[in-house]
Amino acid sequence: MITRERVEEVLNKIRVGLKSEGGDIELIEVKDDIVYVKLKGACGTCPMSTLTMKNWVETTMKKEIPEVKAVQAA
Repeated sequence: MITRERVEEVLNKIRVGLKSEGGDIELIEVKDDIVYVKLKGACGTCPMSTLTMKNWVETTMKKEIPEVKAVQAA
């Protein structure tokens, strides 16, 4: 089962990199094995945010929690 706690643990690892670029990420909800997040700060308005979401956030999340089907912007 995917818990908010497990997802937050992974997001904390991702946050380190995002904060170094002036951004952050917020967990909105976990529903039907899909993690909904919101990029904040510099990452929220960055033109590369879609790539960041798929290539880094989603990839990391699926690697750490294989049950995750997808990570989507909320």
